[in-house]
Amino acid sequence: MEADIVFVNGEVITVDQNNTVVEAVAVKDNRIVFVGLDQQVKSFIGEKTNVIDLQGKTLLPGFIDSHIHLMFYGLDQLAVNCKAEHIDSIEALLDDLKRKSLETPKGEWVRACGFNETAVKEKRYPTIAELDAISVEHPIIISRTCNHISVVNSKALEIAQIDENTPNPAGGVIEKDLEGRLTGKLMEAANMAMGDVASYTDIELRNGVKIASDHFIAAGITSVHEAGGQGPESYRLLQQAVKSRDIRVRVYAMICQISNSQEFVNKMVEAGVVTGTGDERFKVGPAKLFTDGSSTGPTIATREPYSSDPNNYGILYYSEEEIYRVLGEAHKKGYQITVHAQGDKAIEMYLNCVEKALEESPRKNHRHRIEHAGISSPDLQERMKKLEIIPIPNPPFPYEFGEIYVNHYGDRVDHMYAARDFIDCGIIAAGGSDAPVTDYNPLLGIHVAVNRKSQSGMEIGSSQSISVMEAIKLYTWNGAYASFEEEIKGSIEIGKLADLVILNDSILNTSQDQIKDLKVETTMIDGEIIYNERELVGI
Repeated sequence: MEADIVFVNGEVITVDQNNTVVEAVAVKDNRIVFVGLDQQVKSFIGEKTNVIDLQGKTLLPGFIDSHIHLMFYGLDQLAVNCKAEHIDSIEALLDDLKRKSLETPKGEWVRACGFNETAVKEKRYPTIAELDAISVEHPIIISRTCNHISVVNSKALEIAQIDENTPNPAGGVIEKDLEGRLTGKLMEAANMAMGDVASYTDIELRNGVKIASDHFIAAGITSVHEAGGQGPESYRLLQQAVKSRDIRVRVYAMICQISNSQEFVNKMVEAGVVTGTGDERFKVGPAKLFTDGSSTGPTIATREPYSSDPNNYGILYYSEEEIYRVLGEAHKKGYQITVHAQGDKAIEMYLNCVEKALEESPRKNHRHRIEHAGISSPDLQERMKKLEIIPIPNPPFPYEFGEIYVNHYGDRVDHMYAARDFIDCGIIAAGGSDAPVTDYNPLLGIHVAVNRKSQSGMEIGSSQSISVMEAIKLYTWNGAYASFEEEIKGSIEIGKLADLVILNDSILNTSQDQIKDLKVETTMIDGEIIYNERELVGI
C-alpha cells in the first residue's frame, strides 16, 4: 500500500496500551495505516508519498480537551479582554470599555471577559457607578474569569428587569449594599440569567466559533468536549459550523444550558436526542446540570466551611432530589450524564444520584462523568471508582489560581483536581482546560499536571503530580474514552483516525519545568495538515 504521508525519524508517542514509543507513522486517506520503525515503513513509500523527516521531534495523537467552552471562548475574543497585559487596574479596564462603547452603536452590548479581581491592583470589582459613568445608553457586562460572576451597569439591569425589589433566584445572588441598593454584581444563577439577556447575534456566534476552532487547532487540539451552553440555538449553530467547516475540530457537545438547565435537559431527553447521536465530526454528548459554583469565585459547595470564611459553604443550584429527577430520568433513557461539581458537597450529592440511578436501572459501561471534580476527597474517590465515574479535572487551574485555592480551601488543595489519586485508585480521568476560564494550551495543562506549581512557583497539592506520559494520556486516550471513542482516536494505532500533532522538540527529553515552553508546529485532522507553523522537512 502506498501511503499519502509518512513520518520518519521521530519520537512517536503512541499512547497505546503499552505506551510504546516508535519512529515512524504512515497515513492513507484519513487513517493511520502503519506504526513502527523507520526501516519497516519503507514499503509504504511510493512515488507520490510525502515523506516528512521529524528530526527527532515528538509526534503525538491529537489533543482532546474534555471540558472546554468553544463557543464562549470564541465570543470572548470579540469582547474587551481583561487578561490583556496592559489591564492591571480598574482604571485601565474602564478605559478599554470606554473605547469599546464609542465604537459600539447605542443600545448594543459592551462586554468584557476574563476579569479577575485578584489580578488588578485595586483587588476589587468595578462598581455600578463606574460603569454608568462610561455609558447609560449601552448595557455593559463584565464577566469574571470563572463565568459564574458578572458586574453590570444600570442599563443592563433595566433590560433584565432587575430592581431593588427583585428577589434572589434559586442558586443565585443579586448583590445589594448595606442600604439595599444594587451593586451591579450578579452571582451564579443571577449571572447565568443575565447571560441569556446579553445574547449574541448569529453573526457574532459564527465569527466566534471560527476564531475558537482556529486557535485550538494551532494549539494541537483536534477534538473538544463542548461544555455548553446557550441552549437549542447553540446546537443548531455548532452543527452548521461543523458542516460548513468553520469549525474544524471534532465536537462532542454536552446537553447543557447555563440558565434553566433543568428545563433544557428535560426537553432534550424527551426529544430522544441520545448521547452518541451524530458522526465523527459532531456528536451529542452527556446530559449536564450545574450543581455548584466557581472554585475561584469562590462559590463551590463544600462539606466544611471555607478556610477564608467560617460561615461560607458555597452555593448549590439544586437539591439532590432535583438533580436526580432530571439526570435519573436521563440515565434511564440511555444517556451519559454529568454535572458541573467543584466542591466535595456537590460531588457527594451527584454520586448519591448516580448510585440511586444505577440501583434502579442497572447499566454497564455508562461512563457517567463529573466535570471538574474539584475537591475530590479520598472517600469520594472510592465511590467514583465503585460507580465507574469518569472525573474531568482541570490540570491548568493550579497554575493561574493556585494561591486563591490555598487561601479559600487550605489543606484541601491536596485533593483538588486529583490526577495522581485518580490514577492510583484505578479511575480513568480525562483532562480539560475549561477555557476561557483559563489557558486552553494542552502543553500548559501537561506541564502543570507534572509540576503542580502556580505561576509564582508555589507548590499546589504537589502530591497530585503525575508523569509526562500519564499527563499526555489525560489529554488523548482518556479523552477519547470519556466520549466512547477510544476505538477510533486518542492513540496512534493502525486503523484509527489520522489526528496527529508535531511538537517543536522532544517532549521526553525536555526538562519537566520547561514543558510549557514547547510549541505545536503542525496539526493534522482527518489525514489533512491544517496547521503548520514551519515548513515541514521532506525527504
